[in-house]
Amino acid sequence: MNESEIPIDIHTLKLQDWLISRRIVPKNGQLEIREIHNKIRNALQDMPSNEQLIQLLAKTNINYFHVKEIIEILKQTEKDTKSVFGSYGSQRMKDWQEICRLYEKNSVYLAETAQIFVRNINYEIPGLRKQMTKLEQQTDDCLKRAHDLNKPETQLLAEHAALLEQLGVKEDNLHAEFIGVLSGLPELYAKSLQNIGRIQSAFDLYAEVSGQQQGLPILRHLVEFGNTTVYQYIHKEAPLVVEEPPIRLNLTVGDSGKEVINAGNEIDFGIDDNGGTSSTVSAEIIDYGDFGNVDLPETDGGNIDWGIESAPTDAVEINFDIPVEEYGIVVEGTGMDGGTAKGDQAYTLLDSPTYRDRFFDEIYELESFLRLRLFELNQLESSASNIMFSLMDNMASHDAESIRKLLHETERIIQQTSDEQTRHLFQLKHSPKYANLLATKLQQMNKAVAKLRANRDLLKQKAVELREQRQQLNPVLDELLQQTRVLQSHIEKDISKRYKNRIVNLMGGVN
Repeated sequence: MNESEIPIDIHTLKLQDWLISRRIVPKNGQLEIREIHNKIRNALQDMPSNEQLIQLLAKTNINYFHVKEIIEILKQTEKDTKSVFGSYGSQRMKDWQEICRLYEKNSVYLAETAQIFVRNINYEIPGLRKQMTKLEQQTDDCLKRAHDLNKPETQLLAEHAALLEQLGVKEDNLHAEFIGVLSGLPELYAKSLQNIGRIQSAFDLYAEVSGQQQGLPILRHLVEFGNTTVYQYIHKEAPLVVEEPPIRLNLTVGDSGKEVINAGNEIDFGIDDNGGTSSTVSAEIIDYGDFGNVDLPETDGGNIDWGIESAPTDAVEINFDIPVEEYGIVVEGTGMDGGTAKGDQAYTLLDSPTYRDRFFDEIYELESFLRLRLFELNQLESSASNIMFSLMDNMASHDAESIRKLLHETERIIQQTSDEQTRHLFQLKHSPKYANLLATKLQQMNKAVAKLRANRDLLKQKAVELREQRQQLNPVLDELLQQTRVLQSHIEKDISKRYKNRIVNLMGGVN
């Protein structure tokens, strides 16, 4: 094989060392390159107006091959200064020809070309590709995060809708809607107790086993009379008049998050023109009708004249047939006529905070009792112990299946009387601050959903911007690759000329 047919393989990382070791370029080539760059900056201060020059000078780095192109363009623009001997009188041409001569001296141009080529291969191209990959990853991350926000948004919207459904409101006007839904609270109580009569036999069983014939008094009353007022439960008679305390909703947060002034409204209880409260005052105003202006007899010396004629002290006769209506005295009826239920006694048993707790104490006690009885019956089926039989003597009328049915009915009543809607409305009626807590919770949910949507829109917008930045780097990379290929071709051809046109391969270059 001829020597000219043997290729020269040079690794890109060792290209500069290879050129120096073969004494093709000087060791101190950087100093000469720096001096040439200074001359290029000075020469650029005086350039003719030419479209080709403008495009060429737009390059950030001007190397030896750009200088040769500039000289070719100047041959056209400065042709009027050319002498018969082929030299140019233009200083521009002389400056650039001097720059070209300095590049060719000691093959400095080859040292600079190799330096730019190695830098592009090792740093510029990998760095640009890394930046593009990073932008792609950031774009995917933004889109993923935006997609992940759909789950908490859906969850918040579901919780918000569930809370509105439990409260029975639409969040258009919370204060008016709260007042409206509270009117349905008695219906919820009645619905939850409609099957309470089915557990009457459980009361009897409880009384037999515990020996407390008067046990579970509230449950027994609910079965016999229904959800009556506390007054009727205490006094064993229905009231003539029920005066429930006014409902106070301290709603300081409105539907749009604004402060509501004078939000502690009451149902038909306001302030009269004289500045005094009507039915909310502690001292009650009693209307005596036509007897409100009775003229009392005048007093004489501190003694009251009751209109009774004096009689001898030894024979005083008292008339007991005086009509009490004459003196404005009202006598309430007896028996089931009742009186006036006020304060906590005006609430029904399930609506009174105190008696509601007692109701749950009793029904949970009954539930525990039934569970224990069911457990004992199950144990009885699996054990023929005499002790177990003796314990079950007083339960012969109930088998495990009947106890299980009673337990199921009891659990259903517990679930219906303590469901979310009833609990919310009960707290809303009896806790002045609860309305504000609910309104604040709904408002916070709305704000959280709005924030999630805003963040998702921002992430999507950022993903679009990152994708655009990634697209803008494509032409930059293509141009850098093209420039590197050109430099690689120049280096291979230059080295090949120096070694009898042998094939030169730069390993690790651009394909």
